[in-house]
Amino acid sequence: MQEIADKTGWNYFQVRYWMVRYGISRRSWSEAIYLKNNPEGNPFKIKKIISKKDIELFNLGIGLFLGEGTKKSKFNVVLANSDPNIINLFLKFLRKICRVKEVKIKAWLNVFDDINVKKATEFWSKKTGVPLSKFSKPAIRKSKGGSYKNKSVYGTISVFVSNIKLKELMDKWCKEAITCCL
Repeated sequence: MQEIADKTGWNYFQVRYWMVRYGISRRSWSEAIYLKNNPEGNPFKIKKIISKKDIELFNLGIGLFLGEGTKKSKFNVVLANSDPNIINLFLKFLRKICRVKEVKIKAWLNVFDDINVKKATEFWSKKTGVPLSKFSKPAIRKSKGGSYKNKSVYGTISVFVSNIKLKELMDKWCKEAITCCL
């Protein structure tokens, strides 16, 4: 309403009055912010799942998210792992099934302080196709020494898309997958 007031030269209360008088509904704050941040619509468009390969990729994507995804976040679809194949499978799900715009895919690393961060970031960028510019500042944890039998030389990567509507859709799909299979 404030933007309308600014554009028309009216004050906020005049805009509110006329909207109420003519029964024009208002958006919620979250919807208004979402539309402002996504003026061209959703940065994803779910593919119509028809082929057997699409069904398999969809099911694998949901299964990976159920097992390795961060479900606590309200706004982000996040999956973390140290295996490039697992990460790439989930990225394929995001890219091919959810058709997330490439610019919306981001990553960050979780590494011990005895790992070369630059090398690790370059490794993950090359393996995933996520540009270096899309990597956030890494989380660096103090190494406790000792021997690691299965220590990842390049740490753990989290790939994520920040979008509340995609997250709500993922949550719905996960709930449906769990309830249909119990």
